[in-house]
Amino acid sequence: MKKVIFLALACATTFAYAQVNQQSQLLDSVFIDSKVKMKRENSGKVVVQITAETLEKSSGKSVAQIINEVSGMEINGSRSNDGQNLGYLVRGGRNRQVVIMVDGVQLTDASQIANDYDLRLISTQSIESIEIVKGASSVLYGSGAATAVISITTKKSSEKPISAVFTSTMGSNKASDISTFKAQEFTNYVNVNGKLNRFFYLTSFSNRYVDGLSAIAAPEGEPAFESDVFDSFNTYVHLGYQIHKNMKISQFFSLDKFKAGFDNFDFTDANHLSESKQLRTGGNFEWKYKRGKYVFNDSYTWIEREIASGFPNKFDSRSYTLDNYLQHRFTEKWMALVGFNLAISDFNSFSIPFGGNDFAQDVDKKDANFTIIDPYVNVIYTSGFGLNLNTGARLNIHSDYGNHLVYNINPSYNFKVGENKVKVLASYSTAFITPSLFQLYDPLYGNADLQPEENTTIEGGLELNTQNKLRISAVYFNRNEENFVDFVTVDPINFISQYQNIDDEFTADGVEVEVSKHFGNKWQLHGNYTFTQPDARFSLRIPKHKVNTSIHFQPIVKTNFALHYQYNASRQDSFFNMETFTSDTVTLESYGVLDFYVSHQFLENLKLFANVSNILDEQYEEIYRFSTRGRNVRLGLQLIF
Repeated sequence: MKKVIFLALACATTFAYAQVNQQSQLLDSVFIDSKVKMKRENSGKVVVQITAETLEKSSGKSVAQIINEVSGMEINGSRSNDGQNLGYLVRGGRNRQVVIMVDGVQLTDASQIANDYDLRLISTQSIESIEIVKGASSVLYGSGAATAVISITTKKSSEKPISAVFTSTMGSNKASDISTFKAQEFTNYVNVNGKLNRFFYLTSFSNRYVDGLSAIAAPEGEPAFESDVFDSFNTYVHLGYQIHKNMKISQFFSLDKFKAGFDNFDFTDANHLSESKQLRTGGNFEWKYKRGKYVFNDSYTWIEREIASGFPNKFDSRSYTLDNYLQHRFTEKWMALVGFNLAISDFNSFSIPFGGNDFAQDVDKKDANFTIIDPYVNVIYTSGFGLNLNTGARLNIHSDYGNHLVYNINPSYNFKVGENKVKVLASYSTAFITPSLFQLYDPLYGNADLQPEENTTIEGGLELNTQNKLRISAVYFNRNEENFVDFVTVDPINFISQYQNIDDEFTADGVEVEVSKHFGNKWQLHGNYTFTQPDARFSLRIPKHKVNTSIHFQPIVKTNFALHYQYNASRQDSFFNMETFTSDTVTLESYGVLDFYVSHQFLENLKLFANVSNILDEQYEEIYRFSTRGRNVRLGLQLIF
């Protein structure tokens, strides 16, 4: 009954006030959809930003938990044990179709099945803001940008000679069937930064330790399984020099690692451990001139992963990404962006042969490597009478797959209805998704004959901005994909499976609604609704309906209250049945989770905050038989000097 009541409240809030998600704010200026900062009304996309203010209200949450509350985004596993592998299920897609950027550079892990970057390696406290654009964006962001681009910007140096931030949170971490509260989640972050004449610097360290929750949930009526600990460390140093007012250069160094416990794939308890370590370094050069700007970004990433289980494995991968572009404004109406992207990846893998004791190499980087060289161009036209056009093309030059052209056409038109502003937008975009090195070269499941996936997305939508601070946006999308790569059983008698291209076309369509309403300076009502309908064959763990709603109340400048509710409709999941040796399908029931947050600025440099997640102690599953969090309490403080 309580689920029905709060679902009704969620829907009523969404449609009555036409809002947008608590964790997202629609921008008045955007960047990610064109790599040019422009007024929102001139953009042909619905871009969402998770602001620094919102991130502060999410202290203690993981990056995946925060992104999961944006319309159209389903980060599967974000409400489970902290060490749970994450699924980026956007617009019916999978991890390989989402690009993750950090400070302007795409990050990948060549040893991962989907070549995707692991959000568990990023500390929430180190992030200044996140921009998200959905739809095919390969013209600007290369292979893999088929369903979404998540662009993360890390914190920058202050103008003071020295400044420091310290944040600490402590909370419980239990399932809904556990009644006792214990301190089992600890997150600490320290940041020292500043500017000395033309030299600027930032250094930070964070640690997140979480205990108390098992990866696999014990069968009903049986004692709880042993907890699976998650322990992460993040160290970051950023140094830069302002050569003159229009030119600057910087370099960063980052060391990130985590340990995550996990259980057996047959849903029994175990003491397995997955360890990941990442070393990243890269730089930025920016030169502004009268009519434009030149930007150079690069990043080198080295990742080691070791899986200690009944089937031990070790992986190491390297990737280098370079993106540089020149944006030039020819007139007030015409602007062009010309760029060049380079991506180099390779990986090694090791396992212990049956009956052996030592690791032996399965995959050698001499074989498992590729290089992508991508020149691209993008043109922006702003008419001045309401018509805008963002269009471009990119040539993917792949060392294994040759040349492939992708393009984007994105017109929009602005007009007024009384004092209210309306924008009509549309886009037709193509994307190119390269098979991962793992899918090509893994000795058990790899297939060197795999072909790249090709994606086409059509979008159409409206956005309304009224004089009384009401903003509504609604976008319909239709996505078509060819050469879909799937994990297929090729010999059921001998249990042999392999990655293969599916001959049939894959389709997905849906609607994303985002709305926001402000009442004076004290009340904000937000909400979003996502309808996703992918091909039934590939719809596992994707909710057809998803709703986020929130209420913000700021009675005085120093105090904030927030109430957030998320509803996920029922979903299909599958598991390997150890009794019948078949893959069985099961329905995961719908669920709704209510969270509360409060903060108060007690002193100029001291803020205290608290939140209660899953207030109603809802029992639910994100993944069949895997644990999820029940009612938990988190307390924290922030010191700023």
